[in-house]
Amino acid sequence: MSTSTSGEHDVTIEKVNQRSKDIENKLPKLKQVFEQGKIMLSMVKDYWDGGYREIPYWAISAVSLALLYVLNPLDVIPDVIIGVGYLDDATVVAFCLKLVQRELEKYQEWQAAQAKGGKIVDV
Repeated sequence: MSTSTSGEHDVTIEKVNQRSKDIENKLPKLKQVFEQGKIMLSMVKDYWDGGYREIPYWAISAVSLALLYVLNPLDVIPDVIIGVGYLDDATVVAFCLKLVQRELEKYQEWQAAQAKGGKIVDV
């Protein structure tokens, strides 16, 4: 990275500073996408284990494919590109969330019912 003039860097930093509110507003949304991604992963695990089968095949397939895309190192924007490498992954997960939102809500209701049922875990 060239350090020829600090003026160019100052302009960039000033731009970030000016747009800090926009950036702050986007961060919770990204966090929410990743939290929902964890729920998607949990749903796939419960489906695979046979504990939760109350989901249409198209929905579990969409979730599985979205999660596999996240794991795939060969995607549209390579993950090694710092700053934007995970942008396409987040986009795919966000799109899948919109597609299967109702199914995720049903799954979370099922999880809550399981928790209330006092599931016994052998240690």
